[in-house]
This record gives sequence, structure tokens and C-alpha cells, in this order.
Amino acid sequence: MRTFAVVTAIALGLVAAGAFAQAIDDAQIAHIVVTANQVDIDAGKLAASMATSPEVKKFGQQMVTDHTGVNKQAVDLATKLTVTPADNPTSQSLKAGGDKNVANLKTLKGAAFDKAYVDHEVAYHQAVLDALDKTLIPGASNTELKALLVKVRPAFVAHLEHAKTIQSSLGK
Repeated sequence: MRTFAVVTAIALGLVAAGAFAQAIDDAQIAHIVVTANQVDIDAGKLAASMATSPEVKKFGQQMVTDHTGVNKQAVDLATKLTVTPADNPTSQSLKAGGDKNVANLKTLKGAAFDKAYVDHEVAYHQAVLDALDKTLIPGASNTELKALLVKVRPAFVAHLEHAKTIQSSLGK
């Protein structure tokens, strides 16, 4: 499963690099943010119900809660700014990758599920942070959108560190 997580991280990185080589606008950034959060919400719901480790279950539920909150902030801001999030190749790729991850996780049980979920969370949060730092924050032209991205970044860092801690405890 570690290979799956690494491949997923590389794929997300390549998708981000390829799609972001072109200029993106605030409407596309808004859609990417909402899609990226929804991908983690979907996986978190699955983990909250299927994980065997209480720590992994709790982490999955935390992902649902935290990413739902970020999505609400993003949608509220888009509404305030009258920006309609615009679908784009990066959003589509994120959604497809998230769907594949959930489909893969549904085939696993017990410790294998827990490990695959957490490995993916580590890779996914790193990829999202890379996209935030290299593309989304620098690419946002609206100051309020940029401020929201900067504001939520520390939560993604905390999620990554928490997932890494769980990952190392599962390896024991």
C-alpha cells in the first residue's frame, strides 16, 4: 500500500504541475479548493466508519469536520464575491483520484485499511500543501481568497503532521 500512496502523491504532483503551468483564475482556484476538501471528506467518512484503529477512526472524523468547515468558508466567500467556482482539469483529476482512492479503500479491511488510508492522507496533504504554496496562494488575485488560503494552510500542515504521527504508530 505504501507504493499506492507514493504513486498517488506523484500523480497529484504531476497533475498540479501540468495544470498549473497554465494560468488559473480565482473561479478555478475556488473549485480546486472545494474539490480537494471534498476528496478528503469522502475518504474521512469512510475511515470514520471502516477503520479498526480508534486513532484512525478519530482522525477520519476530524478530516470530515475540518474539511467541511473549510469548504463552508470557501463557498461563503465565493458567494460573497459572486464568484462561481469553475470546473477545470485539476479539479477533475482530484475528483477522479479521490474516487479511485475510496474505491481502493473499500476493498480493504482491518490494519490494511488503516495503513492505506493514513498513507494516502500523508501523501495527499503533502500534495495539497505543495499546490497551496506553489500555485493556489500565489495564483489567487483576490485578496480575500488569498487570505482564506493563507488562513487555512496551518490546518493542512497540522493534518499532515498528525497523519505522519499515526503512520509511524501503525508501523509498530
